[in-house]
Amino acid sequence: MPVKAENHSQWLNYHHLHYFYMIAKEGSIAKAAEKLKIGQPTLSTQLKQLEDALGKNLFERHKQRLYLSEAGKIAYEYADQVFNLGAEMVEALEDRLQNNRIHVQIGALDSVPKHIILEVIMQAYKYGNCSVSVLEGAGGDLLRELSVHQIDLLLSNYPPNVDFQTVYAKSIAKLNVVVCGAPKYKHLRKGFPASLEGQPFIFPTMHSKLRRDLDHFFKISGIRVDRTVETQDTSLQKLLGQEGVGLIPIAEVAAADLIKEKKLVVLGTLKGIYEEIWLMAAERKISNPIAAQLMKGLSL
Repeated sequence: MPVKAENHSQWLNYHHLHYFYMIAKEGSIAKAAEKLKIGQPTLSTQLKQLEDALGKNLFERHKQRLYLSEAGKIAYEYADQVFNLGAEMVEALEDRLQNNRIHVQIGALDSVPKHIILEVIMQAYKYGNCSVSVLEGAGGDLLRELSVHQIDLLLSNYPPNVDFQTVYAKSIAKLNVVVCGAPKYKHLRKGFPASLEGQPFIFPTMHSKLRRDLDHFFKISGIRVDRTVETQDTSLQKLLGQEGVGLIPIAEVAAADLIKEKKLVVLGTLKGIYEEIWLMAAERKISNPIAAQLMKGLSL
């Protein structure tokens, strides 16, 4: 569809722009033509018409290969924003018109307590008529999904790193951390935390903030523990704890049911150690209103 800019005499044809964009993405006219299912001569003609309209060569040709010119690099940056925004618009409209409900997609790390996920879902329902999808997985994968708008929100026990500058986060909960174990370990309540010396532990993995805090706590306390298992999955931690494989440092609320059933016993609270939960969203032109409300108002 041709659109005329207010301050320029030339017309910008968005079909031609899309063809240029695909050639740049695929790296050649042949590959772009195959992807677009049109002939190479037709595609070459469309590209030439766009270059003529702009008065700039968008590609430089060396040894039968195409490279973006300086003008082409600028055009590609704008085209990328145009077509990503268009895809975002379609996605937003499809989500919000489905069954007259706003669809909210939430990612959650395996290490986030399930009751936290439940509370976020229940709060989403309070903010409006919505449906919710929950995707659990590894932090790096979910952060990438969030940054390209495949999910609306992410629940994590650590904030985003500098590699994801378009992602912003807020702390929504700080949970007390206790040391739990199978009933056979209940004698370790006496003299806690010194009683933990030499005991087997099931620890979170190294990328976790809680793990770094635990290492620091035991180092300054002069307590040496046996790190028998490392896993970020709190469900697996609790299963291993019940089997007596080792002690688990965990947010007390995450083990509340098992403590109530006496399958796990609390040996003591680690003073100054917290499991902090973060809610993250990515910058986007068209925001999901339920996700925006959660980012603005949620605090547990």
